[in-house]
Amino acid sequence: MYTNFDYEKELISQGYKLIAGVDEVGRGALAGPLLSCAVILDAAKDFDGLAEIRDSKKISSKKRERLSAIIKKECIDFSFGVVSAREIDNLGISSANGLSFERALQGLKKVDYALVDGRDLFDLWLPHRCVVGGDNISTSIAVASILAKVERDGIMAGLPNCSIYHFDKHAGYGTKLHFEMINKHGVSDQHRKSFLKNLSNIK
Repeated sequence: MYTNFDYEKELISQGYKLIAGVDEVGRGALAGPLLSCAVILDAAKDFDGLAEIRDSKKISSKKRERLSAIIKKECIDFSFGVVSAREIDNLGISSANGLSFERALQGLKKVDYALVDGRDLFDLWLPHRCVVGGDNISTSIAVASILAKVERDGIMAGLPNCSIYHFDKHAGYGTKLHFEMINKHGVSDQHRKSFLKNLSNIK
């Protein structure tokens, strides 16, 4: 499936100018932050790599990194919103998700409207629409998913105890390797304790 600017063009016809695509990564991970990205593109501008834009999960790591660099150069603006593992434990994942979107959007210089991936309705301060499967449909949301994935992978690889838990290999998700390392070394400060307390995989 190819992404397009149909949603964005419809909003432009209604008078909106700066339309941000917003997506998150790390919602289901057992460790590390939840990270959202908000990106504003010029829907009338073509650039190298535009035809390759897809949901980040459908693109190789190497291609994501290449496209991420292009998107950062060609977009009007972009911003990240990070919510830590501790904040997730305190707030719950749904509230943390909304907070990450809010922080990402607040980091933009100016924004008129947000297209947000997913079905949840968030209490944002600006006009917005939640689009189910948005990273497969809206180019703005898809580029946000790419930037978010690359940024969070970099954060996970740079955590102090990455070499112990191999965060660079599984990005904090519940893989066999990750569970083995938790059972061997225990739970770290980067782990979401609220996610781990009821898992039978943990000894």
